[in-house]
Amino acid sequence: MTRSNALTVTLFIVLTVAGGSLIGAFSMPGSWYQALTKPWFNPPNWIFGPVWTALYILIGIAGARVFIRDRGGLLPKIWFTQIALNFLWPLVFFTAQRPDLALVVLAGMLISILAFIALAWRRDRPSALMFLPYALWVSFAGLLNAAIWWLNPA
Repeated sequence: MTRSNALTVTLFIVLTVAGGSLIGAFSMPGSWYQALTKPWFNPPNWIFGPVWTALYILIGIAGARVFIRDRGGLLPKIWFTQIALNFLWPLVFFTAQRPDLALVVLAGMLISILAFIALAWRRDRPSALMFLPYALWVSFAGLLNAAIWWLNPA
């Protein structure tokens, strides 16, 4: 790996983890979320930080890999789309307190994640594989988001 590529990978990881952490800090769950009825499968709050940190590291590495290979290509565009939707989701869910709209954002995020995996599968298999746990977690988050919306009608 060249020095330039190592710097790109490092920057993608740092910016992805820092961006996710910053968005998380600006959209803390708070009393509104605590008062919601949650499904039986809702994990404890402490699990979200470590899971998202690990996922953001994988997301950052995958993003750097496709960016290094083809800066103007479709895969980097899909990567940037999914990360924008990823950072938008907590603002819509927690800050705007709109689980209904957050579910729409999350559906777009999952579609972009799956598109990334499908397109990267032949072009950059390691990046596609790094997105698999992300796709599973976002699918679970979608189920959780939908259940919260269903259990807490406006």
